[in-house]
Amino acid sequence: MEKGNVTTVKDFILSGFPAQIQFKGAFFCLFLVFYILTVMENIIIIAMIRANRNLHKPMYFFLSNLAFLELCYISTTVPNLLANLATANKHISFESCMTQLFFFISLLCTECVLLAVMALDRYVAICHPLRYPTIMCSSLCMQLAAGTWLSGFLITAIKVAIISRLEFCGSNIINHFFCDVSPVLNLACIDMSLAELVDFIIALIILIIPLLVTVVSYLCIILTILKIPTTTGRWKAFSTCASHLSVVSIFFTSTLFIYARPKKISSFEMNKLISTVYAVITPMVNPIIYCLRNKEMKLILQKTFRLKSSSSQTT
Repeated sequence: MEKGNVTTVKDFILSGFPAQIQFKGAFFCLFLVFYILTVMENIIIIAMIRANRNLHKPMYFFLSNLAFLELCYISTTVPNLLANLATANKHISFESCMTQLFFFISLLCTECVLLAVMALDRYVAICHPLRYPTIMCSSLCMQLAAGTWLSGFLITAIKVAIISRLEFCGSNIINHFFCDVSPVLNLACIDMSLAELVDFIIALIILIIPLLVTVVSYLCIILTILKIPTTTGRWKAFSTCASHLSVVSIFFTSTLFIYARPKKISSFEMNKLISTVYAVITPMVNPIIYCLRNKEMKLILQKTFRLKSSSSQTT
């Protein structure tokens, strides 16, 4: 790969969705609702965990990290998309594009590692319940959380540093609604074999390793659950990790389809739809999954709303 220090293209144009021009108002309202719901849901999750002592456990500590991550995650793409829809200005500067790319991929990588850490937490809780308080102590939880964030941002810094040094000339239209790796690489006008190779290797490392950790953890969990003599006991053990398993399935299915490819890909409309799943839909759906499928959180949420409704009636 040549080291192109001169960047001919000073800004990019985000093409967005194919029907964006005809249904601009509908798209704006839809994504605004998605964004508001996601922000509210994740703030409620964080507030609930901080306010209730019963939720001061490793599982909910990691869940609060996930909620904060999802809050940042959707904020890297949707506000800019809403601004483009509201003003019809689809331009984004080169620096802003690289910044958006850095934070989006950093948070994506962080979520991959965090989901693996949450799977390990469930493994220890179910397979080694007596040692769980000792193993998953507060200091280890803090170290694991810090490690997930640090690894996500450090590994992305390498990727974005290489992409930002590419020479971009000619077309400046990014066939996407935000700056993602493949749509940006498609616009480079020099040999990208090294950039593609590094991107593919990093994608494999940050996706496959956490996925393998998650799969192995759940295989051990399933084997342990099958040894429980009663059906009630097996269901109770499985219910503690059902919500996390649902989130993992949605997240890794979509991200593997987009990023775990050995060559650069053209951003076809299918890729935009799948990107919408993990960039917009997943951050909105995850809090719902955790609240509806987690009995402890559901009870606390119901109790909170009952108290608020009763206090409003008395006043």
